[in-house]
Amino acid sequence: MQEPNKIVGMTLDFAVEILKFCEILRGLKQYDLANQLMRSGTSPGAHVFEAQHAESKADFIHKMKGAVKETSEALFWIIVCERSDHLPTSTQLRVQAEGIITVISRIILTAKASR
Repeated sequence: MQEPNKIVGMTLDFAVEILKFCEILRGLKQYDLANQLMRSGTSPGAHVFEAQHAESKADFIHKMKGAVKETSEALFWIIVCERSDHLPTSTQLRVQAEGIITVISRIILTAKASR
């Protein structure tokens, strides 16, 4: 399946990497952290995917804002791992999350300007 646009691909790739990272966390018996990160890290893709079929410009913006919020939460958990002395880290996940936030924020600004 070819993604309709860049942000769909970015969030799908991010979700896949989140799942891999959460498996590592589960292997370390960090189940609660893995569950929090898995939910927040896969949700942006679902929001973006759903936004592709939004009912209106306002609905599109709302769904994309949800994607930014969820990506920000995932970024929080990634940073928690970085600051912990005993948890794995992933610079790749941090960079992906920051990139997604940047791209979606631009998309939202563009959508608001074209109302």
